[in-house]
Amino acid sequence: MFIPILLFLLGFVMLIKGGDWFVDGAVGIAHRFHLPELLIGATVVSIGTTLPEVMVSCQAALQGNAGISYGNAIGSIICNTSLIAAITIAAKPGPVQTKSLRIPAFYFVIAAALYILIAVTTGRFQRWHGLMFLALFVIYMITSIREMKAHPDLSQETSASEETPSEEASSTMAKDILLLAVGAVVIAVGANLLVNNGTLIAQWLGVPDSVIGLTMIALGTSLPELITAITSLLKGHSALSLGNIIGANLFNIVLVSGAAITLSPFKIPSEKTIAGINSSFVVDLPVMVLVMAIMCIPAFKTGRLSRWQGVLLLCIYAAFTLYQFFGM
Repeated sequence: MFIPILLFLLGFVMLIKGGDWFVDGAVGIAHRFHLPELLIGATVVSIGTTLPEVMVSCQAALQGNAGISYGNAIGSIICNTSLIAAITIAAKPGPVQTKSLRIPAFYFVIAAALYILIAVTTGRFQRWHGLMFLALFVIYMITSIREMKAHPDLSQETSASEETPSEEASSTMAKDILLLAVGAVVIAVGANLLVNNGTLIAQWLGVPDSVIGLTMIALGTSLPELITAITSLLKGHSALSLGNIIGANLFNIVLVSGAAITLSPFKIPSEKTIAGINSSFVVDLPVMVLVMAIMCIPAFKTGRLSRWQGVLLLCIYAAFTLYQFFGM
């Protein structure tokens, strides 16, 4: 089992580095075509940083591993909110721009409601569901770009992952294309290692694939955001805004799940049950909604984030992870 664990960790590293290279190359090319930095940050960089999740879920779906594909999307939302955002909030609470939250929060509520409704009522995702989520992704991108162009003051607070290179002159078109291509390949290979060896580890531990997707793989594909959050705190400022977290969570539904479902529709994993009910309907989906509510509702009401929110979210994440491995 040492080799699968080693390859699993290698997949993590490849996803992180591949994502960095892909974003650097894509941003460099976008600059050469003189695209506005606002547009680059909202499209190229945002999609690039979500590419690890997309590749992992699509790879799992194509291999017929619905547990990892389904678990990765939900687990990434829970991880982004109750671990990554929670660390930032607990370490440095402060005011937020509620105006910048309206659009991502609105679309997240719609996407999450549709996702939960389909999962609970039908027990499976059809291809047209995936196309619907992808269409919602396109509509959200168009809406958010128009809003940022109309109100550029709302887009000033960007994450460190959205900062574009200042030394554009030192790069060449050939280098940018190479970074883009190599980054995409490295991400694809890393996703394959993560899915294949994650499945082996799940079998060895005797837990469902969905548990690995909800925990280990979700954390792995969210590592770039976690590193960004910790780095920003060490530099003395909080670079992760609440809007960025909500946007990333929205992408996990409309882009990550949308792409995976479109490529290979799947049934909702049902290996774990509570009183005869799929545990995903009792635990996973409710926790996803709960952590978003704890993070967002007080922020909308008071216009700031408080330390108690971060501490509570971290406790929920710890309990959720323990349940996945040791719960019934």
